[in-house]
Amino acid sequence: MIWTGYSILQAGKNFRIDGDWKNESWLNEDGTEKQQPLYKPGDRYVVDENGWLKHVEHVGVANVK
Repeated sequence: MIWTGYSILQAGKNFRIDGDWKNESWLNEDGTEKQQPLYKPGDRYVVDENGWLKHVEHVGVANVK
């Protein structure tokens, strides 16, 4: 799947992805959850050596900076 039409906002080491409406990456315009969201609150990812963000199920809070 290719996602287009988003802006990446960076603040220091943190970033977020903005679309045309608030939380577009995981919600439809009417506020219902997307069937295949880009990500949603609580998701955790690690970046591999090729730059891919890999979704991980169990990451302790102490491991997230």
